[in-house]
Amino acid sequence: MRKRQAPSLATTVGDLALVSAVMTASGPAGHADELAAYGPLDLLGAVVVKSLSAEPWPGNPAPRLRPTEAGMLNSVGLQGPGIESWLEHDLPRLAATGATVVVSIWGRSVEDYARAGMMLAEAPIDAIEVNVSCPNLEDRSRMFAHSVTATAEAVDAVGSTHRRWVKLSPNTSELVDIAAGAVGAGADALVLINTVLGMAIDLDARAVALGGRGGGLSGPGIHPVAVRAVFECAQALTGTPLVGVGGVSRGTDAIELLMAGASAVQVGTATLAEPRAPWRIMREMSRWMAEHAVASVSELVGAAHA
Repeated sequence: MRKRQAPSLATTVGDLALVSAVMTASGPAGHADELAAYGPLDLLGAVVVKSLSAEPWPGNPAPRLRPTEAGMLNSVGLQGPGIESWLEHDLPRLAATGATVVVSIWGRSVEDYARAGMMLAEAPIDAIEVNVSCPNLEDRSRMFAHSVTATAEAVDAVGSTHRRWVKLSPNTSELVDIAAGAVGAGADALVLINTVLGMAIDLDARAVALGGRGGGLSGPGIHPVAVRAVFECAQALTGTPLVGVGGVSRGTDAIELLMAGASAVQVGTATLAEPRAPWRIMREMSRWMAEHAVASVSELVGAAHA
């Protein structure tokens, strides 16, 4: 009796082939090979590094993290070493693992995005994730991701030397329009979603609990928000590659986002408590697929729209 072949987790995001539909999400995985001690990075779909700006950035004052009942609030403030330092010190370590490398970038002006794109133009990376959930100093600090025009300008400024994946914010009623604007400006894929705005109060101190005052909520509590965002964008922007992120802590969370229309998913907050989470989630997906006679990820992508 022939042994049944294991389900394939391989997928594509646009023209980029991935060995797995599970990647890390920008932030918790760090800037280089920090997770390599817990599993082979080349077996993941990609390692998406913590967001980088053209120049070093100190981030927000402490405290920066606060657990919630359904996840975590973070107010790290996009701390990073800057792209030049990352290219010299971090990229070689990450590249040596054989991982597919996606570089997340951010900026406070269109010029910042242009400079970041230029600095990465010759880098041996597989894609740039354009994080537009950042305050635009040229628009009274309104987030780029809350404006069709500003999002499109940021995407265009990065240039087309690498694939551009655009990470969007759920904190707007115009998400689908903004997503369409990103695609119109040249986005090769959309990453849905970034954190949900939140805040916590320290009852004993009678003060805001985070050094940056407000923060971004991530973890299981935002998973339904991510599912809806992916579903609506898949419905409105047929054929646009989507990556789902938000509260993926189990294999079934990942499969739900695939059925909503994502071609791949990212795992973020779960890795803080469990650094091996991305590999565990892959195993859980594989078991679920085998139990339900699903041979490949492609059979799941967009299944909820049938």
